[in-house]
Amino acid sequence: MAPTPGSSRRHVLASLAALGVLAPAGPAGAASLPTGAGRRGPQVVHAEDVADRITDLTLRSPALGGKGAVRLLTPRGWHRRRDGARWPTLYLLPGGDGDHLMWTRHHGIHRLADLRDTLVVMPDMPLYGFATDWWNHGAGGPPRVATYHLGEVMPLMERHFGAGPRRAVAGESQGGFGALSYTALRPGLFRAAAGYSGYVHPLQHPHTVRAGMTYLGLDWLALWGHPVRQRRIWEAPDPVRLAHRLRGVPVHLSCGDGRLGPLDPPGTEPDEHVPGLEDPENPFPEDVYSPTEAIMREENETLAARLGTAGARLTTRFYAGTHDPAYWSREFRASLPLLLAALHG
Repeated sequence: MAPTPGSSRRHVLASLAALGVLAPAGPAGAASLPTGAGRRGPQVVHAEDVADRITDLTLRSPALGGKGAVRLLTPRGWHRRRDGARWPTLYLLPGGDGDHLMWTRHHGIHRLADLRDTLVVMPDMPLYGFATDWWNHGAGGPPRVATYHLGEVMPLMERHFGAGPRRAVAGESQGGFGALSYTALRPGLFRAAAGYSGYVHPLQHPHTVRAGMTYLGLDWLALWGHPVRQRRIWEAPDPVRLAHRLRGVPVHLSCGDGRLGPLDPPGTEPDEHVPGLEDPENPFPEDVYSPTEAIMREENETLAARLGTAGARLTTRFYAGTHDPAYWSREFRASLPLLLAALHG
């Protein structure tokens, strides 16, 4: 029998308190205790089972300089786990909006029977966080998104939440960049990686980073600096530059071409206009409804060619379609056998 949300929440809280991850609520109603990494490490400030097999965590993150959030899709037997129990773990990264709830709310991954024996970890990210530690004009400091994902969330999952050393990673849009970048930066960390409409080669279209961040009211130079003056900073996490480190790794890339496709409903409107997104010297074809997806297609084709040369175990699915979650849901399901084979094979 599945636990009720109330009893599940009590179970999660009691388990975390026993592990020293979560302390009883203080006078202000907040609950926190160092996770084992000391006072400078991340702290769990709230944990709750919100549905069958879905557990939400709120963290206080030094890397982000504030709060972070993680949604877990837990495997069978997770609530009855004993010390030392570990499951193969799939990390799913969000797009540029940082919404970690997308994977269940819009992609419905909790309804997939194939994931019943896999722990799925879905961390959030600040708006346009780009799965990277920001340069901040040479000052460093928050948001350090890569440090948050790999240096805070992952160790926390492996110490206290049953995540094992068999790992795979996937992401949509900017999360696709993160999936490929993290896998290349830390060889051996992930056994497979997948990107869905990933922003996988920012140096190919640096003007789009400037346009997107400026449109959102963000300082685009705070991310990696100027693409010419700070080129080495732009190159450091770029999957195309790091493609040689993915030799032998199963990699899946998928992307549309920005044109209307089979999953775009009748009456689909073109993407909202973002000033500066279009290169005046290389305008988009008239039938492109999603300039962002057209840009991502060029970057994915560049990365695919480089990965093929580097010897990655590459599969691709390029199609007609826009930068829309409907396609990412389809492509996630198409790539799931590859990810699970790496985790459970």
